[in-house]
Amino acid sequence: MSGHSKWANIKHTKAKKDAERGNLFSKLAREIIVAARQGGGNLDANPRLRMAVEKARDANMPAENIARLIKRGTGELEGVAYEELTYEGYGPGGVAIMLEVVTDNRNRTTSELRYLFSRHGGSLGEAGCVSWMFRKRGYISLDRSVGDEDTVLAVALEAGAEDFQSDEDSYEVITAPEDVERVKAALEARGMRPEVAEVTMVPQSTVHVTGKEAEQVLRLMDALSEHDDVQRVFSNFDIAAEEMRRLAG
Repeated sequence: MSGHSKWANIKHTKAKKDAERGNLFSKLAREIIVAARQGGGNLDANPRLRMAVEKARDANMPAENIARLIKRGTGELEGVAYEELTYEGYGPGGVAIMLEVVTDNRNRTTSELRYLFSRHGGSLGEAGCVSWMFRKRGYISLDRSVGDEDTVLAVALEAGAEDFQSDEDSYEVITAPEDVERVKAALEARGMRPEVAEVTMVPQSTVHVTGKEAEQVLRLMDALSEHDDVQRVFSNFDIAAEEMRRLAG
């Protein structure tokens, strides 16, 4: 999980910069529209929409914008027709990469993603080539400053967490997809606010990369994440924490 978690936290710290260039708002808007279209506009009855709206609020998206996006998703307002797609491929060192994409032009998106993979030492693959390496799980990451390990572990397990890991910087909590909100709420009730809380694709094994390959992997991850149509990027790379910080700096 180390590669996944470090990447998740790096992207979290970049959120402000993303918002400044409109990248984050664009991705959040698409997620709200698709979530509302699939599960309806009632936040209480649509967990995916509720999480998307929480992220939008955390990013300071105006409430009227959120309401308008939900109405676009439910069909009360006209808007662009988006479709959800999953892309799979390989990065430098043979790391597996999965992308969740929301696009209004499948052919354009496929062409642009193939170019990004190729440019950064990877290759876009066929459907199913790496998805078997991942499992959908709830994922929560907290900075170690939120509390001592025993307390965080006890609260998470009591709320229904399946697994718990820690390193020098953070705690990681793994849950069933449907339990992530409950565990997050239990932690927050004890004053332990997560840095990341989401339903994600967790790799079942990792590929360790160093040096030039590690640098190439992070450049590819950045390029894919910054593409307007890409909502989320998952990978099974493992880079040592100190090298990750150096390269991300």
